[in-house]
Amino acid sequence: MSENPEKIEFKMLDYKRLENDFVSFELEDGTIVKVKVDLDRVGIAVNFKNPDGTPHYAINTSVKLSITPPNKTFTVQKNNIKGKSSQPPSQMFS
Repeated sequence: MSENPEKIEFKMLDYKRLENDFVSFELEDGTIVKVKVDLDRVGIAVNFKNPDGTPHYAINTSVKLSITPPNKTFTVQKNNIKGKSSQPPSQMFS
């Protein structure tokens, strides 16, 4: 444990998902919105407890959205396509 009483030291904890990856919603226009909450990092304090004596946790989370429009189409800029043919830029001479 840390000797510095001003800092809380945490032990990282592993975790496993207990239920479905996504919660899905259907909007009235037919769009499907999927929401996924992930734990990025979880730790339990080893040198600190909450005032009521319960363990103190540090939990970092992230939210990921997946949106599928009713027609299931999307667009991508041509310059974002990997493996596109590489042509030298046109040059102007004066």
